Amino acid sequence: MKTIIPYLLVLFAAILWGTTGTAQTFLPQTAQPLTIGASRLAIGGFSLLIIMLIMKKISFVTWPWKLTIIAAICMALFQPLFFTSVRVTGIAIGTVVAIGSAPIFSGLIEWLFLKLKPSRAWIMATALSVIGCALLFLNKDALTVNPVGVTLSLFAGFVFAIYTIVSKFLLAKVEAIPAVAMTFSISAFMLMPFLFIFDSSWVVEPKNIGTILYLGIMTTSAAYILYLFGLKKVPSSSAVTLSLGEPLTAAVLSVVIVGEVLSPISWLGVILLLGGIIVLTFSGRKRTKQFE
Repeated sequence: MKTIIPYLLVLFAAILWGTTGTAQTFLPQTAQPLTIGASRLAIGGFSLLIIMLIMKKISFVTWPWKLTIIAAICMALFQPLFFTSVRVTGIAIGTVVAIGSAPIFSGLIEWLFLKLKPSRAWIMATALSVIGCALLFLNKDALTVNPVGVTLSLFAGFVFAIYTIVSKFLLAKVEAIPAVAMTFSISAFMLMPFLFIFDSSWVVEPKNIGTILYLGIMTTSAAYILYLFGLKKVPSSSAVTLSLGEPLTAAVLSVVIVGEVLSPISWLGVILLLGGIIVLTFSGRKRTKQFE
């Protein structure tokens, strides 16, 4: 059971991420995704940073700045890359390419550079999950395959994979909560210009405060804390594959809360996604190599 718990923590993080789309439906349609992303990171990062500083959990002198800045750059880049790709090539293609490519990139990087050979369980789970993700999103009436959009989506998947791998090294030096606080605070500073480029007046409107706090605290701070706690014991490639629980959660919520209707092919995608996650979670996959 102890082996499964870290996998479940990563999965719970993905479930929280999966509530993001539904939560955003309660925000004004005029709210720019990049503004939402910047607000989420600012609320999640700065609130944790203040708490960690009060508790004296962060030492700026001994802090591993290089790893933190790399992780922060990846998280900051993911927001504009993903949202721009979705705008250029559509939600379906953008989501599948970005989310589906991330575990593949992560597995390849671990294999080629960290000499961690993928297990059969990971290969099977990743294949099931990526195919399921494709079936879930790609059976729409109108699909636009834009080379620029697909390229941006691939870069989004790549930087998320890099974020996960770098965070694995970071966790060998600092605790998970301070790591989230520092990484997301730096990312928020990087994305601050978007709050001035686009209209952000909606952020302080009373009817939107609850939603933006939920996005900042639950889908950002809490979700990434769970993700990093799980990442301590879960290989990076497995963690990224488990993050495919995000589109699975989003699909289920779209049916239950938003009232969308999924086609039989989409439901097959849901089943394959769920199957891949179950295979990986209960495979008991272990790695003995330690990250220094």
